Amino acid sequence: MKVDNWQETTLGDFVTLQRGHDLPDQERRSGKVPIIGSAGITGYHDTAIAKGPGVTVGRSGASFGVVTYSPVDYWPHNACLYVIDFHGNDERFAYYYLKSLDFSSFNSGSAQPSLNRNFIHPIKIIIPPIPEQRAIAGILGALDDKIELNRRMNRTLESMARAVFAEMMNASREGGRMEVEKLGDICEFAYGKGLKEDERQAGSIPVYGSNGQIGWHNEYLVKGPGIVVGRKGNPGIVTWAQNDFFPIDTTFYVVPKEPKTSLYWLYYTLTSLNLPDLGADSAVPGLNRNIAYMSDVDYPTEDLMNKFDAFVMPIFNRIDANEKESRTLASLRDSLLPKLMKGEVRVRGL
Repeated sequence: MKVDNWQETTLGDFVTLQRGHDLPDQERRSGKVPIIGSAGITGYHDTAIAKGPGVTVGRSGASFGVVTYSPVDYWPHNACLYVIDFHGNDERFAYYYLKSLDFSSFNSGSAQPSLNRNFIHPIKIIIPPIPEQRAIAGILGALDDKIELNRRMNRTLESMARAVFAEMMNASREGGRMEVEKLGDICEFAYGKGLKEDERQAGSIPVYGSNGQIGWHNEYLVKGPGIVVGRKGNPGIVTWAQNDFFPIDTTFYVVPKEPKTSLYWLYYTLTSLNLPDLGADSAVPGLNRNIAYMSDVDYPTEDLMNKFDAFVMPIFNRIDANEKESRTLASLRDSLLPKLMKGEVRVRGL
């Protein structure tokens, strides 16, 4: 489709891609330079070999075609291709343009999906002039920047809540206002329910597996808020569920035995236990709940739990609001991206 003022070119004339560089684990040194692999940041190093802002594309395997943006200098790993020349084009626009491409159709033909720069450089594309590139990148970038701000804010809020929990528990121990209970006397680990991916219906109910959220459904199994604990596959991983949720059969969900027991306190208590090491001795890693029940737990007074709830409840509500806003922004970004890149939606007033 022709678009007014847009130029037909090739991908290689838009951006020049090059294979990344190997960096074995034993050669990595402590630093703040992101190492970007096929699916994003895989670690950090003390030396950069590519200037930021930069863009990488996953070169092989399961992360074939995954596009990553780095605002800072970085090390592109050999699992990806990276842009060595933007040819004057806006770097962030180039990132979004590459994200809009379906690289699955550009597989170079090996048994394992693989992206060859010589195979994709001749692809014909159309691109807008630089002012429109910057405007498009500004719109999409503002959405991503707000999502990233929400993520950082939530990380700070989570750190605050965890610090207050530790302070409360230390003060309670020093003040002698603590009992030692068995975990099994405080709560039950109830079994989740089977729900295969092809059985899930579109909806707003989060589905949790042993390592966190894995999808959505239209019905809940448990009223939120609640706690999910990995049972099989990723045993002992503890996840907070702010709203009604569906834990599948690779998980337990936590049921307090006393109404006075704070779910927030219980969540941080469970994360402080060494639950992943309590797996049953079997071929598939699994958490033995009867062994977990034998864990000693410091149990504070009801008054302290109530004070802790009063502090952390607004924090968890804020975190949930930020996550919901980020999902809305991501949905808007994903719907705008292909339309802006094809010129179906134009930026006016340039």
